[in-house]
Amino acid sequence: RREPLALINHKKKNEETGEAELTSRLDHYKAKATRHIFLIRHSQYNVDGQADKDRTLTPLGREQAELTGQRLASLGVKFDQIIHSSMTRATETTEIISKHLPGVKKISTDMLREGAPIEPDPPVSHWKPEAVQYYEDGARIEAAFRNFIHRADTKQEEDSYEIYVCHANVIRYIVCRALQFPPEGWLRLSLNNGSITHLVIRPNGRVALRTLGDTGFMPPDKITRT
Repeated sequence: RREPLALINHKKKNEETGEAELTSRLDHYKAKATRHIFLIRHSQYNVDGQADKDRTLTPLGREQAELTGQRLASLGVKFDQIIHSSMTRATETTEIISKHLPGVKKISTDMLREGAPIEPDPPVSHWKPEAVQYYEDGARIEAAFRNFIHRADTKQEEDSYEIYVCHANVIRYIVCRALQFPPEGWLRLSLNNGSITHLVIRPNGRVALRTLGDTGFMPPDKITRT
């Protein structure tokens, strides 16, 4: 709902200027900048933890986060912000990454917490959450997509570079939605820990996927998918 025509009150019509007036108003609502969205999957964590606070990063996970932070810093762009899931493993990953990006503000949100976005098609035998999870998590993750993945605000003059540190299910669902692929196919994608997925959103609303789950900057013995 960010197409310029959708933002205009068509009842307000200047009878004298007609099309010229419409063109002028459309220009006012057109985005001018490109948004670069970097979706980072958290690093390896302690899967045996009973509660979220116990699911902390492993020593290897901390190494992975360091490598991801170094990679992001090496890109040579000015990042505007880091928005991260409030879960422990995402928060710890963010803290390590942010050391390599001094001055970039960090924002925590519950919207990006891990969950079951939508029932996968085809189904898999090793992962069968309760049906209620799809209703609870799905609405939240869809809301996160709508809230964070969109063309630039009309007031934004320069291109932006934003980092989102969250979880595999969330990232995979967001990628499918952003590319207008059937979202039920999200589980067919696979993401390594600490991987970088880069989406580009142009002013006209077109979306491109630059990289998906990139860990080419990590030595092979540091790559995991837990």
